[in-house]
Order: sequence, then C-alpha cells, then structure tokens
Amino acid sequence: MPNFVPTSPFASNPLQTKEDLAKFLVGILDPLEAHTSPGGARIHLGYTGTHYDEAAAQLEGFSRPIWGLASFLGGGGDYAGTKRWLDGFKNGTDPNSGEFWGNMRNKDQRMVECSAIGFAIAVAKEKLWDPLDDATKKNFEEWLGGMNDKEMPNTNWLWFRVFANLGLSKAGSSRFDAKRMKADLDHLDTFYIGDGWSRDGPEGVVQLDYYSSSFAIQFAQLVYSKLAQAEDPQRCEEYRNRARKFAFDFVHYFDEEGRAIPFGRSLTYRFAMSSFWGALAFADVELPAPLTWGVIKGLQLRNIRYWAKQPGAFYPDGTLTIGYCYPNQSMTENYNSPGSPYWCCKSFVALALPENHPFWTSQEEPYPESLRETVKPLHHPLHIATNIGGHTYILSSGQQCSYPVKQSAAKYGKLAYSSAFGYSVPVGNLTLEELGGDNTLALSDDDGETWKCRRDTREARIEGGKWLRSMWYPWKGVEVETWLVPPQKDSPLWHLRVHRIKTGRSLISAEGGFAIYGQGEDGRALEPSTGETFGTYEQGREGRAASRAGVSGIVDLSKKFARTGRAIRTDANTNLMVPRAVLPTLMGEHESGDGNIWLITAVFAIPNVKDEVGARSGWTAEWEKRPSVPSEILALIDA
Repeated sequence: MPNFVPTSPFASNPLQTKEDLAKFLVGILDPLEAHTSPGGARIHLGYTGTHYDEAAAQLEGFSRPIWGLASFLGGGGDYAGTKRWLDGFKNGTDPNSGEFWGNMRNKDQRMVECSAIGFAIAVAKEKLWDPLDDATKKNFEEWLGGMNDKEMPNTNWLWFRVFANLGLSKAGSSRFDAKRMKADLDHLDTFYIGDGWSRDGPEGVVQLDYYSSSFAIQFAQLVYSKLAQAEDPQRCEEYRNRARKFAFDFVHYFDEEGRAIPFGRSLTYRFAMSSFWGALAFADVELPAPLTWGVIKGLQLRNIRYWAKQPGAFYPDGTLTIGYCYPNQSMTENYNSPGSPYWCCKSFVALALPENHPFWTSQEEPYPESLRETVKPLHHPLHIATNIGGHTYILSSGQQCSYPVKQSAAKYGKLAYSSAFGYSVPVGNLTLEELGGDNTLALSDDDGETWKCRRDTREARIEGGKWLRSMWYPWKGVEVETWLVPPQKDSPLWHLRVHRIKTGRSLISAEGGFAIYGQGEDGRALEPSTGETFGTYEQGREGRAASRAGVSGIVDLSKKFARTGRAIRTDANTNLMVPRAVLPTLMGEHESGDGNIWLITAVFAIPNVKDEVGARSGWTAEWEKRPSVPSEILALIDA
C-alpha cells in the first residue's frame, strides 16, 4: 500500500498570474489570524526559542508578512484582514499598551523588523499609515525613529534603519533623520566589491550568500532605487547598474525547475531566495540580454511554485514551518523564531506592480537556452557554477561566516552545493551517520570518535577560470590543499576533487558525495544492489546510491592511497531536502609522516527530471566514464 502523503494546502494554485500570486499571499496571511493577539500587535506561531526575547519574536511574526501585505495593497489590492495590522501598529507602538513591542536597544532584533514596517509606509501609505489616528501616528514615529541613535551591527542590518527612515520620510515625520540615512547608505556602499556584488560586512568579511542578494542587500538597493529616485537619483542609478551586473551571476544559482541552490544561512526564508527577480521588476530595471521580462517572470514564479508545492514547508493550517523542505531545527540559526520564515514574503513584491507592467504582460519564458549546459566561474563569491548534464550546483571554496553561526562549516565550508540534493547538517559528532558529511572531506584524529570538517578556508582562488584551489588547516601540523575541477566535456556528470594532505598525526578520512533520497520503490530503506534503478552499490573503491531522486556516486582515483567505498545511511533529518538520505562515501587511513598524501576523487550525480522517477535512461554509460586530472595538477602530483 502506498504511503499517505498530504499535499501542500497551496499545491493546486497554478501561480501564473498576478491574481494567482495574490491568492497565494492571502492564503498565507489568513491563517495568521488565529495566532494573532487581541490587540493585533503580536503573532505567536510556536514555542521554540531564540537568542532574543519573546516579545521581539512575536513582533517578527507580525512584521514579516507585511512585506507581502504592503506590496499587495500598494499594487491596488484589498485585503479583508488589513485591520489586524492597523490595530497592531496602534497597540505595538503604544507604551501604555499591554502589547507594546518595547523600545529599541543597541543591536536589537526589533531593528530588523523595522525594515518591513518602513517599506509598508513607503509603498502603501494610503492604506497602512493614513488611516491611523494622530495619537497612534505620534507613538509610531517615536518608536520607529528610536533606532536612529542606537548601535547596529556592521552588516546588512544597516539597511533596516535606511528603510525605517525611508518610511518616516514618506510619512512626512519629524523623526526622519536624513543625515543618519545618508551616513548609513554611504557606509553600506563600502561593502561593494564590484560586478554587482556586495559582501555582508566590511573589508575582511568573506560572506556572499543570499544576504548579498535576495535576502537583503540587492533587494534593498533595488527597492530604494524605486522609492528614493527623486531624492537620490545618482545613487539609485548606481544601484540599478549593480543589479544588471549581478543578475548575470545570480541567474546561475537557479535551475530549470525554479529551485535555488541552498547555500549559507537563513534558508528557512525559502522563496525569499528569488525575491531579487521581483525587485528587478519593481525597480523597472532595463534588462540586459539574454534576460527578458518573460525570463525574469519565469525565474520568480517557478521558484514560488516549487515552494508552494512543498508539503513540509507548511503546517496543515497554512502557516509556515521552521526548516527547509520539512520542519528541521538542526539547520536553523539561533535567531530563527517561528515567525522568521515569513521573510519569504519579500517575493510578493511583484504584487506592487500594475497589471500592465511588462512583468505581468509578458509570456513566461523558460530558463534561457544560452545559459544551459554551462560552467561559470563566479570570482567574487569564489564559486564555480555549472548546470551541465541537467544538474545545477556550485563548487565552493573560500567563504566562511565572520561570526559564530550554528553549523557554519556545513553552510559555507562544503565542497559543493546542489539545487537538487541540497546539503546536510550534523545532528551530532560521534558517528559519520550523525555528521551528515556530504560534499566534504571529514577528518578524524581519534579513530573515528569525532570528526572535523572544513570551516575556515584559506588562500582560496579561482585559477585561470578553470578550477578552485584553497587551503585548510584543521589542526596544528595538518594542512589540506584542495583543487575542485568542474565537469569536463567527455565526463559531464562528474566533477573532480584533488586533495593534498600533509599530516603530523595519524588520520582517518571520510569523503562524501551528494546525499540522496534514501528510500526504495517500496518506501523502505535502500538495500545493497547492483542494478540500474533503486539500491545502494559498494564495490572496492566506489560507492553509489540510486533512488527516485536520481543517482549519486563517488569513486577513488588515487594512485597510492586507496580508499574504500561505502553507502552510509545518514541519521534522520541531516539533509535539508529529504529527512531520510543515503550518502556515498570513501573511507581512508593515513599515517603520520607519509609525506604528501594525494587523494583523487571523482564525484558523480544526476538528479531526476521533474515529475519523473529516478535518473534518465542511459546514465550507466555515463557512470563508466571517469574524469581526467588536468595536466597542471597531475604534474604537481607526479613531482
């Protein structure tokens, strides 16, 4: 008997028109009523904690849906539940109310939520500001303007104060601080490093994840360029120019089905990953070829469609879960409250556009043909992106979070990240099953009791546009140099990894390929098999797993230091995409004083095609091919 799998409450929405998108938004906003406080100022969606206080967490639940609500109202829509947010503005900003949000302190989470609120005043003033009485407006101005003399983190957070002041400016408030806003903008512009890219912080920060794009910086620049055009035209034009350049790189993080490559932190924001595309339309950016409004529309809506169909992203009542494709606390950060996922409402920004905008009037187009079957070096984020063979992923070396973040080694330090297979996070550190060590070289110096993975990557660079090269120093007296080589024409479903290990202690290594859905046709765990369809495969120096999600494999090509292939059933809830996964892995033992230990690894992966089960026919012929080591690297190995 097949398993009973509930569908997403939004799965039937085709999400092709503005009306469809508005219906999806209303479907997300309506369930919040049952979780809203009597005065409207707080939304309580669960009992999990954060590093900040509960009042701020409930403010987060209130504020983040406003990204969508304000866009909808600003674009001419009407929502029957708007009064809940008007009441919330009244009671949340009134110091005498039992639902007062509390005054802001230095580096306060409340500052983050001011971003959506400032945006709301700027784009939907007639419906979200003008109806407020004078006493409420005064309290509101005092509360929102209270962040202007507070200390903020030296990150994308500064954009939140810009948006607060932008809202105060549009409201004609005396609490608007033009000097403060200009200083923040001038400082944010020092994060810019060229070709459209901004790092998430000052010089020395090597963090260019979705905060550099849809979650914060690029999105904010584009919205600002629309709302502040009259007051700051030169900066606004610069932001549009940056977006045009950035789009050429960012498009490579999306696959033909609309999925974005999971990478970095805050992934519980889900379809906020695609909000950059809607913001391009909101800002009326003149598009560079091959990008057209039909292409932009497709990139945005396909991503939202994908998420609307994920049953694990929603509770049965339509509220969002904390996690990625299913509820998962292991991959979250300590700032993720039950209201955090509603940052995804940024992707409703296209609702602010009129019906006659070319975003809505254009026919949706597929992923551009000229960008398929490509390998693209992305020099600023230190990624090499590829979609050859129907698999969209990045090879990665050189990024790390500049401050402590849970599971940061998994979020930034892995060797590859895939739109189809995602990545995995540890749920413990005493076994390989707990580690979730996909796409990483894990090392142990205590006979496998604990494992260390790359987190702090050093000396990373893209050499000649051909491959990534970097260093990792896991312990004193141990160094690992890694080359990551993208797919080659004669072996398109493989990428190559070469590691040089020099160690002053005995080590065990475990190198993982892509983690893959780990259940068979009968719904039970995969069993060993040599067949072409479902099952795991282990033979000498090879490991492989095939399931309805496709095929993942790893092969040891090392000359001197032979490793053994395994297919590890990882602990539940390690992988972001599927709660039950299998991980092809190579195991090796390396003695102290062996000199340069050269490990050569070939990694195979082919995802299933949308709506089909398993990898496409003929993949076994591709499996028999092996990538070759580039001559320049081979010369180093043979030296």
